[in-house]
Amino acid sequence: MPSFDIVSETDLQEVDNALNQVTKEIGTRYDFKGSKSKIVRKDAELTLHADDDYKREQVIEILKEKLVRRKVDIRVLAFGTVEPASGGMVRQVVTVRQGIEADLARQLVKTIKESKIKVQTAIQGVELRVTGKKRDELQEVIALLKADPTVEQPLQFTNFRE
Repeated sequence: MPSFDIVSETDLQEVDNALNQVTKEIGTRYDFKGSKSKIVRKDAELTLHADDDYKREQVIEILKEKLVRRKVDIRVLAFGTVEPASGGMVRQVVTVRQGIEADLARQLVKTIKESKIKVQTAIQGVELRVTGKKRDELQEVIALLKADPTVEQPLQFTNFRE
């Protein structure tokens, strides 16, 4: 029986490379002269430190630009709330999404079932396994999920087996 997996993975090495470029640009830009703005990554969590909201917005724009250039989908970023930090600065935590969360997995299963395509879907931790009798049905599922506007996270379709 043909099957494939639906996953959502982010290349953290490319995120690191983009962060290095952001740090370099912050150091050279005139509007950041004398600023203490920076981005720190710990695991899959980025912490933005900026002097004020304007600079925080600028750092986010630079980050998005560098991620797009490195072919990392910016939908992997989940922005937290902006909170005041010491010294009159602001801080924001940005999470880099890895894997498919349970809510999104249930939503995807529901979307696939409502489409009446004859496939079975199983949630396996942070990924989904879709199994069907025909390859065409699996390709229909891929097309359906790619066209679904409610998915706020990039999905990859891997491990396609006959």
